[in-house]
Amino acid sequence: MRTVVQRVSQASVTVDGRLVGAIGRGVVVLVGVTHADTTADADWLARKIAGLRIFEDADGKMNAGLIDVGGAALVVSQFTLYGDARKGRRPGFTEAALPEVAEPLVDRFAETLRAHGVAVETGVFGANMLVEIHNDGPVTLVIDRG
Repeated sequence: MRTVVQRVSQASVTVDGRLVGAIGRGVVVLVGVTHADTTADADWLARKIAGLRIFEDADGKMNAGLIDVGGAALVVSQFTLYGDARKGRRPGFTEAALPEVAEPLVDRFAETLRAHGVAVETGVFGANMLVEIHNDGPVTLVIDRG
């Protein structure tokens, strides 16, 4: 699994003109799944991100996590994280897992984040989503598992 984690002041997802998820301070987590990924990968990434210290503490240092700052997570599935653009001009997506494999793992990731005390909103798997991100910092990390 591959994630792109962006610290945000606010973020939202709209599908067909309808707001389906929104958060204030927290993180947007774009989640890509590949063929060999398992529930163990989803759980590991959720634990990692739930405890990730990317928010400033009272001294202005990145020592606080999502729960410390009362932050939330907006989880958005994104198969394009496994796009391969090394050859030609059109990326290939053969490394991205099929929807029947990816969707349950993205759901598991979101559920595990919730189990760690993080408020979670989500996009709609497979939908054409308009994601509005107010990147704070900016702070953006790529975290892989598997």
